[in-house]
Amino acid sequence: MTESLLIQGGRIIDPSQGIDYKGSLLVTGGKVAWLGEGSPAVSDYAVLQVDGLIVCPGFVDLHCHLRQPGYEEKETIATGTAAAARGGFTTVCCMPNTEPPLDNEAMLNYVRTVAAREGVIRVFPIGCVTLGRKGEELVDMNELEMAGAVAYSDDGSPLSSPDIMRRALEYSRDFNRPIIDHCENQFLTQGGQINEGVVSLELNLQGIPASAEELIIKRDIDLARETGGHLHVAHVSTEGSVDLIRQAKEEGVPVTAEVTPHHLTLTEEAALGYNTNAKVNPPLRTKQDIQALLRGLNDGVIDIVATDHAPHTEVDKNCDFKQAAFGISGFETALGSLLSLVFKSDLSLNNLIEALTVGPARVLGYEKLGTLEEGAPADICIFDLHREWVVKPEKFVSRGKNTPLAGKTLKGMVMATIYQGMPVYMDEAIKIEALKGK
Repeated sequence: MTESLLIQGGRIIDPSQGIDYKGSLLVTGGKVAWLGEGSPAVSDYAVLQVDGLIVCPGFVDLHCHLRQPGYEEKETIATGTAAAARGGFTTVCCMPNTEPPLDNEAMLNYVRTVAAREGVIRVFPIGCVTLGRKGEELVDMNELEMAGAVAYSDDGSPLSSPDIMRRALEYSRDFNRPIIDHCENQFLTQGGQINEGVVSLELNLQGIPASAEELIIKRDIDLARETGGHLHVAHVSTEGSVDLIRQAKEEGVPVTAEVTPHHLTLTEEAALGYNTNAKVNPPLRTKQDIQALLRGLNDGVIDIVATDHAPHTEVDKNCDFKQAAFGISGFETALGSLLSLVFKSDLSLNNLIEALTVGPARVLGYEKLGTLEEGAPADICIFDLHREWVVKPEKFVSRGKNTPLAGKTLKGMVMATIYQGMPVYMDEAIKIEALKGK
């Protein structure tokens, strides 16, 4: 009989099925074979004892940067997926702002081939919207669809042309794939470094106003309303943006949205002292913005949490603030930082898990991901809700050590990540016991 693994005695939380109870889960042949409160009807199984731990679907990240090809000094598909696994992720969607960009079949095939050979979890490539990410000419979306693109984006470069965005949304309607826009009016952000406000004044740095994000979101919503195409708003950061998305959803516009861990947990004050590791685009905003983002996430206005994992080299960050790159390395700190919101009762544990699992799977249209349903891929995250740990970037698996959380103590730690039934990360504190016989 096929060898099976019984994950025994944990608190199983699966928002896709409304499950939250202490029980066990059986994995056979890379799929979820059974879950319940008793014992499975199989003759042999190995055991992973997880008393006191949370067992949930593996996290799905709709927005990350693996940097390969072209920027392997920042990250590779191998190091990025290993870091993601350490953070509890079993599926990641990589943005196309590589060199060369993912704007043709050959480049998507390259990413998929390398991911199959060197990655430890599932990698879905996101294709460009325009050739070369130049914002001038649409890619062949049919070609990229056939090559495995799960969405389209020029992330890092906003789609400044309303005509291009409109046509992209028309294709999105036909292919049923989201258009992910980095909403930024670059006429308003040119030279901007951090949020426009008291901290930018104190540091004498040019600010990035909230209106730069909100103006493009409003335009994109209008185009989505007109075309019926699926708009997905990346890294929402302002109260005004949440209000716009809320109104659009109430009107039935096909729009979804994401928020990052850092925009939910850090304010503009993280940049004080010219901390380049807190320089990110869109910038960290205010406490008032964070409260609006949390309301949006709790209300379902914001659909998911995505990391926007953006690894950089030390040279990219250890420099003058104005020269430093935008971005935060987020895979390995995502869960710990987000759980701070649970402990403060700003967000329920089940809502958080939903935003990291079945939520992004629904945005992508993948019913068998982000769930522990019987027959689904055995993609599982196991974490200790109460274990404290200190963020030490030098110990990151990611090549990107750039985090504003260095030296901070986080509560909540991934103990094991299982991808298609195989452990791809396990903390030394737990282990799989020898095969048992019934």
